[in-house]
Amino acid sequence: MYSRLIKKQDFEQGTCFLWGPRQTGKSTLLKMLLADVRRYDLLLSTEYERLVRRPQLIRESLMAELAAGINPGVPIIIDEIQKIPALLDEVHWMVENLAAKFILCGSSARKLKRGHANLLGGRALRFELHPLTSVEVPAFSLSKALNSGLLPRHYDHPNPARLMQSYVGDYLKEEILAEALTRNIPAFSRFLEVAALSNGELINYQNIASECGVSGPTVKEYYQILVDTLIGRYLPAFRKKAKRRVIEAPKFNFFDLSPVIHLTRRGAVEPGTELFGRAFEQFIWMELVAHADYSGLGYSLAYWRTSSGFEVDFVLGDGEVAVEVKSSSMIEDRHLKGIRAFKEDHKVRRAILVSLDAESRRTSDNIEIMPWQVFLKQLWSGCVMGGPSFS
Repeated sequence: MYSRLIKKQDFEQGTCFLWGPRQTGKSTLLKMLLADVRRYDLLLSTEYERLVRRPQLIRESLMAELAAGINPGVPIIIDEIQKIPALLDEVHWMVENLAAKFILCGSSARKLKRGHANLLGGRALRFELHPLTSVEVPAFSLSKALNSGLLPRHYDHPNPARLMQSYVGDYLKEEILAEALTRNIPAFSRFLEVAALSNGELINYQNIASECGVSGPTVKEYYQILVDTLIGRYLPAFRKKAKRRVIEAPKFNFFDLSPVIHLTRRGAVEPGTELFGRAFEQFIWMELVAHADYSGLGYSLAYWRTSSGFEVDFVLGDGEVAVEVKSSSMIEDRHLKGIRAFKEDHKVRRAILVSLDAESRRTSDNIEIMPWQVFLKQLWSGCVMGGPSFS
């Protein structure tokens, strides 16, 4: 059992949405924290059929309980809320008129947004459950994370490959089809493979379109499907006060390593290989994304690359912290060119190079070279961007 960073008291603040890709552990978390709370699970066909025909059933049941003095103020969980958008109008009315509290759980807000569903007009808090983070896993293993991913079912499983195959086949493809997000599943399946191969790299829509046999606008729509269903997110270019000519195309990362591992059909990730370097960089990105969310700071993430080839992997916030990631166990001057160029162009509070070095060092021009364990300890204790300490 993992100790997740979202706690029971987070749900005591009022009605909220809990979003997250499938298998990040949303239902497990809610069962653990709120075991005795009434729950409507829309993945159950009987529950779905009952409520899609009569969304008012929850209201009628709640009014009967309130009249009998039963559990006033206790939250009600609706799991997979995106399956019946009409329920949100009922929820809105109950929040306003019955002082009811709800936890609305889902894996995709796309159908709700596209259908202009009632998202409660800012009356609900928003939480997102990410894959496991290093601070949630006892005796965390970097090797296991890079080879199995950080979905709770995958990380500690003796044969994660089979779980990854099921996840990609049953969820990324069939779920997309079930929500009628695209009807061309063969083209979308090919797109997933190409997107995985270019994970963490600059997006060239036209090249990807050529490989998939679809148009450039279709590829953009496919990427948007992945964003809306929380399967990945863009990493935009940092363009603030650019003194040099910078690349402006976005990058894209899958939300976890496991879809990438399966779709690229790669073997074991070993230190010293290109695969390790790319997986290591995505892992640090995952930690930063989760920290920005769980800390409540909501700081932005971007990358910086000039047309002449200087690059910094992650620029945090308005440029106050620059983070470069290298999978080398001995950082040398040649590894520091990008972050030095960024320091020349931008005033930074901290410039950090995360690596596999055995100990922390600091250069004469104030670049901090940190083992990844030290960096993550500082990040989660609030020493990099501030916020609460999770360590």
